[in-house]
Amino acid sequence: MAVMLLARKWRWIDRVSPMAVLYVIGLLVANLTSWIGEGNLLALNNTIGNVCIPLAIPLMLISCSLSHWSTGKALKAFLSGLLSVLIVILAGFFLFRGQYDTHQFAQVSAVAVGIYTGGIPNMGAIAQGVGMDQETYLYVTSYDLIVTGLYLVFVICFGKPVFRKLLPAPTSIQAEMQKTPAPLPSEKQSGRLGELGIPLALTLLIAAISYFISTLLPDNLSTPILILILTTLSIGASFLPFVRKINRRAEQENQQAKSFTLGLYFVYLFCFTIANACDVRQMDLIGSLNILWYILFIIFGSLLLQILFSRLLKLDSDSTMVTSVALINSPPFVPLVAALLNNKELIILGITIGLLGYMLGNYLGLGIFYLLANS
Repeated sequence: MAVMLLARKWRWIDRVSPMAVLYVIGLLVANLTSWIGEGNLLALNNTIGNVCIPLAIPLMLISCSLSHWSTGKALKAFLSGLLSVLIVILAGFFLFRGQYDTHQFAQVSAVAVGIYTGGIPNMGAIAQGVGMDQETYLYVTSYDLIVTGLYLVFVICFGKPVFRKLLPAPTSIQAEMQKTPAPLPSEKQSGRLGELGIPLALTLLIAAISYFISTLLPDNLSTPILILILTTLSIGASFLPFVRKINRRAEQENQQAKSFTLGLYFVYLFCFTIANACDVRQMDLIGSLNILWYILFIIFGSLLLQILFSRLLKLDSDSTMVTSVALINSPPFVPLVAALLNNKELIILGITIGLLGYMLGNYLGLGIFYLLANS
């Protein structure tokens, strides 16, 4: 919470991302301190990690509003970006698995689907769902931070001229999108207790129901089913009239829903515990380079494929660029790209696509895992 509050005061934290800052802090704590016993620290991290994701998924999904998602352009842009990511991830699985066994690299592919279709919440949820060990998870997330950082530098420095040279000139999407201002994640929240109390109560209920059902299943199925039930019940809860009323009120005030912000707290706490559980001195960085090449292939390969699909679908350059950033870098970076393009109408499009990917990410990631693990 402190890092997110500081991000409002120090803009560089927002640009770097609070998640990256928390990773660094977690790694420093894990590698420079010895005042907590290794066993106790690992047990504490596992406990926190097991609680954070089941709470974060409902809190963030409940705040999603589907009222802006009935546009042809948004659907075409989303599908072109989604197919690009999935095709490249599947191709890269066979190219880069190298010394990894099929099951382990299928875990990497599943988590990659979560990252590049939804974002951090999906990544953590899928990692738990497929049983990925913490060391591999840290490789994936660390290399992801490096490569997506490079990609964002490319977008900021060269994206506008490159995209506009390869694709048709942008056209107005204002007529296709509703005019409700897009919520920004760092804006202040109003003080009405019900805006957090009701979603929080629903979250606890959804988590309890999901956990109870998962306990009735075999151990190898309990975690994936838990994640899928959490996702499904949370999407359903977002349609409840009193929940939609809370979300509409937040949109009208140009604010992010409180439940979404609280969900981010749990996600960032999860990221911190993962980093805090890893001693980098024991990591085989050379042995994990295939994961780095795989992530590079996914990000820049999917970009090229998405540009090809956009040409076939006659999508304009700005819509394609914001779609790519929404999927690869996640929705919080959408306003930055919209400002870069001097096209604020793209904010709603980008956030819509990012949230669509977030809703589908858990299903797709777990589906890809079971497909590849048995290949």
